[in-house]
Amino acid sequence: MSSASSPAPHEVHVGGPGSLLGVSGLLRRIFSFPGTLCGLLLVLAVLTVKSRFNDPDMWWHLKMGQIIWTAHKVPVTDIFSFTTNHHAWTPHEWLSQLTIYMAYLWGGYSGLMLWLVCFTAAIFIGGYVLCSLNSGNLKVSFVGAMVIFLFATSGLAIRPQMIGYLFLILELTFIQLGRTRSPRWFWCLPPLFALWINCHGSFFLGILVIGAFLFSSFFQFQFGSLIAERWDPHGRKILIFALLMSLAALFLNPDGIQPIIYPIDTFMHQPLGLSMVQEWQPLQLTTQRGVFLLLVLAGVFLLVAIRKAELRFDELILLAAATWLAGSHTRMVFVFGILAAPILSRMLADSWEGYNLATDRWWPNALMMAAALLLAWLAFPSKAEMTRQAEEKSPVKAVEYIQSHHLSGPMLNDYGFGGYLIWAAPEHPVFVDGRGDVFEWTGVLEEFAGWATMQTDPNKLLDKYRIEFCLLNSQSPMAHVLALLPAWKSVYSDGNAVIFVRIHAKTAN
Repeated sequence: MSSASSPAPHEVHVGGPGSLLGVSGLLRRIFSFPGTLCGLLLVLAVLTVKSRFNDPDMWWHLKMGQIIWTAHKVPVTDIFSFTTNHHAWTPHEWLSQLTIYMAYLWGGYSGLMLWLVCFTAAIFIGGYVLCSLNSGNLKVSFVGAMVIFLFATSGLAIRPQMIGYLFLILELTFIQLGRTRSPRWFWCLPPLFALWINCHGSFFLGILVIGAFLFSSFFQFQFGSLIAERWDPHGRKILIFALLMSLAALFLNPDGIQPIIYPIDTFMHQPLGLSMVQEWQPLQLTTQRGVFLLLVLAGVFLLVAIRKAELRFDELILLAAATWLAGSHTRMVFVFGILAAPILSRMLADSWEGYNLATDRWWPNALMMAAALLLAWLAFPSKAEMTRQAEEKSPVKAVEYIQSHHLSGPMLNDYGFGGYLIWAAPEHPVFVDGRGDVFEWTGVLEEFAGWATMQTDPNKLLDKYRIEFCLLNSQSPMAHVLALLPAWKSVYSDGNAVIFVRIHAKTAN
């Protein structure tokens, strides 16, 4: 294990002892070239997410945050649907949901978009810092940040996963600082996991990442360009204690063991939910992100084969795990980018000269940073634009019709509409929504999947739950089927949604 005093492979040059004293030196540090790159990453964050105010799961996360804020308690049973009969539910994202609602409470739609911009920028800039720590080259590290950006586009949304991905970057940063500077950085991990367990289920991946580093720390070998360096026993001991304390910190949550085992349950006992949702499908290598993944892996292979770049044992483990996760689930390409970027940055560290603070000119950087802030402000979407985006994906007008015409009785809704209904029409409990876990546990998801894909008699499900009206996506197959059934009548339709009401015998007469 490297000592705390060992330099990075490509240190930043700062000139002579007195070269950065005074106002000029201070301005160089504040308005530096790396600061300019961070400004560009901020602009990239705004431009990337400005049109992403349309995630269907955002709404039920927002509603859950509102309930936690107003009721001062975290629900541990389902309170949004009438089909699950208040089944037990695991609140594994409650703290993230609370931050989402606080953003809305502060600024409405603009507050939600600012939440997304801040976490996206934090991921991009945090990834840049992580790559800088691994490579020691502040210029090459921007390439690593761009790798994270390319794969992050698969999952940038107003959802708790954003906080989970940021925490993964923080974890890797603390581990890198603990390896190269001081093992005391490892003590930052337990508080991180105390927060992580309450924000997102990706904490489980974080535990596995620590395990990968700890496992590799016992080996010392070199096999061609693959190397393993045995850690200093003192540093390894601190990491072990930090891991044990991190495991203990996972119990600092409102639902005991359930949030801890939730990630395992998701992958082992929720096959239907994983197969139905597009983001959990296997990655198609012919898609854009599949090609990017292959290019990154090819880049690493070529650097090892041609330039004889070293590949560390822990890097190989993380890269292999990230590739397997991304290949199994499209959603995990985000994780692949975070794990692969610092590895690629380190291997490219000597491909560009290092950054020299002493020769940096502060005033062009200051102009660039000011321009970046101005561009980010100008690119930030208006409330009207965010409202338009919401109406494109959510049944906004259809809900207004339901409320103005006082439709009542049990409702069957489209899977993708459930989240918005939870937020905008809480007086109408949903049939199903994006919380696929609780609906799979209760068997409702299997029933709905058979109904929505026309594998069962459509009347069977409608009669079982005594459905009085249906709110469906206008493009769904069942929207065409219900139009042919004599007991159902279309009363509202737009380009996004259609409403059917049941015709009773007395009404028909």
